[in-house]
Amino acid sequence: MIKRFLIAAILVALFLGGVGYFNLVFKPAMIKDFVSKVAPPAATVTAERAGTKEWVDRVKSIGTLMAIKGIDVAPEVGGIVKEYFFESGNDVPARAKLVELDTSVEEADLARNRAILLEANADLKRQASLVKKEFVSQAVVDTTTSKRDTAAASVQRMEALIAQKNITAPFAGRLGLRRMEKGQYVKAGDPLVWLQSLDPIWIDFPVPEGDLGKLKMGAPIELTVSAYPGQMFKGEIEAFDARIAQDTRTLMVRGRLKNADHKLLPGMFANVGVLEGKPKELVTVPRTAVTYGLYGDSVWVVKEGPPEPEKTASVGEVAVPAPKLTVERRFVRVGPSEGDQVAILEGVKAGEQVVTSGQLKLHPDAAIKIDNSRPLTPAAERPKQ
Repeated sequence: MIKRFLIAAILVALFLGGVGYFNLVFKPAMIKDFVSKVAPPAATVTAERAGTKEWVDRVKSIGTLMAIKGIDVAPEVGGIVKEYFFESGNDVPARAKLVELDTSVEEADLARNRAILLEANADLKRQASLVKKEFVSQAVVDTTTSKRDTAAASVQRMEALIAQKNITAPFAGRLGLRRMEKGQYVKAGDPLVWLQSLDPIWIDFPVPEGDLGKLKMGAPIELTVSAYPGQMFKGEIEAFDARIAQDTRTLMVRGRLKNADHKLLPGMFANVGVLEGKPKELVTVPRTAVTYGLYGDSVWVVKEGPPEPEKTASVGEVAVPAPKLTVERRFVRVGPSEGDQVAILEGVKAGEQVVTSGQLKLHPDAAIKIDNSRPLTPAAERPKQ
């Protein structure tokens, strides 16, 4: 009886051991071997070759355009608007007549003062002839001369007052929106219309004090404005402010630009770049190729391996094996950027292919397939507030 139980126990132990070995050792080893032989599908990515570009270092800033000459045309004296000789937005030459205020009272006073002056001149002439004959004293002549000079001054005063009521442009420029009408009474100093000189034009922009050593008088500048995307305007540095702002630690710099076509207007927002140094050759890649991280910036570089025997590419009438593509992650030192290109100072050579999209699917030595039929397109620029 004991022998039978012993044999049964041995058989049960052998069965359970076999089941355990199959489930815990043989089966996992078989699955591991199968999985290791089945390669994951190649990840589809887009890629471009790193190029080279002549690069000039730039000190970048944001500035505001300003008119070199810009005023609010206003009368020196009050009066009723009799006539205006312009329309809003007109370009006018220097000394062009803009507004005429009513001068009827002043002209009447001028006529009266001229009559007084005429009488004073005649009286002075008579007294001068009489003093030669010693019929009157020199004191009478002096009194008459004083009256003549007073009358002449009154005439000049009225002429000056009439001239003040004929308002002209002090310099050539473009007028803004008209802010008065015929028959309107305007006080001294009331704004009538803007007058802005547009060519040339200033650009004022702040520069951090750490970059001041890179700038010099006459250094070339380039700027872009949102009103004309893709168009570059060029000028040069004209002046530096006399002190650094204590709250921002920046120095205000002023540049001058030609504006013959009057595209640039005072008050426009502009992206400014001051060129410093000579052009140098740098390796560039698209911005989307760089993965920025806390421990360093990196790019995925495409590596060509031995061709896979089951995959071929037809070239003419000869079947050529297609190379197996994998990726290698490289840490790089990123340089300046411009547009959709960024300079790579270390880590990538010109001509090497870099992955520009699909990086989240990659790991070192991962197989890839390049498909540039649907490249990434930059998002539309958001309007500036």
